[in-house]
Amino acid sequence: MSEFIIRPCRPSDAEGIHALRVMEGVRENILALPSERLGFCEAYLNGLGPDDHQFAAAAPLPGGGEKIVGTAGLQVYPGRMRHSAGFGIMVHRDWQGRGVGRALMEAALDVADNWLMLTRVELTVFTDNARAIGLYKSLGFEIEGTKRMGAIRNGAYADEYYMARLRPPRA
Repeated sequence: MSEFIIRPCRPSDAEGIHALRVMEGVRENILALPSERLGFCEAYLNGLGPDDHQFAAAAPLPGGGEKIVGTAGLQVYPGRMRHSAGFGIMVHRDWQGRGVGRALMEAALDVADNWLMLTRVELTVFTDNARAIGLYKSLGFEIEGTKRMGAIRNGAYADEYYMARLRPPRA
């Protein structure tokens, strides 16, 4: 049995995703707040549209069922930016460094490349998140710039990198 599987998110994942978003060791590197409510995740999952491609990493539990250990997604931009998408990811603190992030990114990038024909996928990452930056670079992302004082984290302003992966259009 595999340690985890990657599958599309479903509304029943809300509780597991919420637990990740407020988890110490995860929350600091995403834009969630400690006071975030479960309803936020429920509304998000129920509101996913045709341009939202959200994946979950689910680990089977010994007695049956599963635990959400990561999630990642693409949001395709509308109109004249239709060739590009924003990307977001988070991985359970106990599952970081175990291949979950890479598997989630590869699933999302497969959709971007082979099903949506996107030429640009972009993200932001805190400048001190070396592990995430290394993963993104290994998958072809490059730093395009720095968003100084981009977000508040643990009572201080933190800088973020803008990163993107560009792929030329296919003939």
